[in-house]
Amino acid sequence: MKSAAIKLYRKRKTEILEGKKFPDKLRAVVRISDLAPALLRDYEMNEKRSYESVERRLRLRVLPFFGAMIANEVATDDLDRYVDEPRHEGAENATINREIAALKRIYNLARRSRPPKVREVPAFPHLKENPPRRGFVIDREYQALMDCAPELWLKAILAVAYTFGFRRGELLELKVRQIDSSQRTIHLDPGSTKNDEARTVKMTREVYDLLAQCIRSKKPEDYVFTRAGHERVLNFRGAWYSLCETAGLGRFAKGEDNKVRWEGLIFHDLRRSAVRNMVRRGVSERVAMMLSGNKTRSVFDRYNIVSETDLEEASAKIEHVRSERKRAVARMREIPTDTRTSTRAKSNIRRRIGVVA
Repeated sequence: MKSAAIKLYRKRKTEILEGKKFPDKLRAVVRISDLAPALLRDYEMNEKRSYESVERRLRLRVLPFFGAMIANEVATDDLDRYVDEPRHEGAENATINREIAALKRIYNLARRSRPPKVREVPAFPHLKENPPRRGFVIDREYQALMDCAPELWLKAILAVAYTFGFRRGELLELKVRQIDSSQRTIHLDPGSTKNDEARTVKMTREVYDLLAQCIRSKKPEDYVFTRAGHERVLNFRGAWYSLCETAGLGRFAKGEDNKVRWEGLIFHDLRRSAVRNMVRRGVSERVAMMLSGNKTRSVFDRYNIVSETDLEEASAKIEHVRSERKRAVARMREIPTDTRTSTRAKSNIRRRIGVVA
């Protein structure tokens, strides 16, 4: 009798560990709020740079809605209600998807724990997102921004972003010791970039001149970009909006839903423009990816966008080649065919225009 009970216990324990059975006593006590700390711990242990953003999503939206719910009783209707509320308030689908992804990760961690804390992972919705933004800055607009920028630090940030495609966070974390004036390089430390890899770029004349002024009489551990009185620049969103409005490259406008939104350039457009400019100016794609810190080809291709000017230039190049071929063929027809010299001349023309004899 005792051995049968032990066998049954071991069987049930194995079933629970394999996720085939779930102890009924946990059904009424495991709430989403009990599971959420595991997500933050996972982000903290893996040193994910998005820790603060996921913590904010949990605190402001996910836990106020789901926190008191029993994890094993969350139904499709609950998820649908969660999606509908922010959509009616004008939230972007991408924002809602990130919040849903955080909740899904909570369930996956709970399911993988031993013993499992939830029976199954619900079928989470995924909303269609808008295509990636394709905005970019052309040289004329960049010059307008530089002319209107009121402070040195802002001019320097614009120059580095437009030249090398540095991200906002990479710029704001930059310290004086990372600027090598003798070698004219900027070095991004491992862990300070989005992909955690170090990066070094050779400064252009414009970038060098501006950064040299920014770091003058500063100590190695001082931040490069500071306001008057050496106050570190932590956020320059307001300065960006004001700059774009002054340069005529953006404004706040009221939409059909009577909500005021920004219409115009965003700072990240400088990064896309840097990638595009590098490729257009003859920098190899491999080097452009290294300089801008694009680790995956798919993201790089998304930034290496094609503009109306690119299309016009491509059309002009195609037309030019066709015209050259027509003129070459016409010249070839004018050459007599009864001498060895004329035959050699025709062969040379055929090779130039890509025609096989």
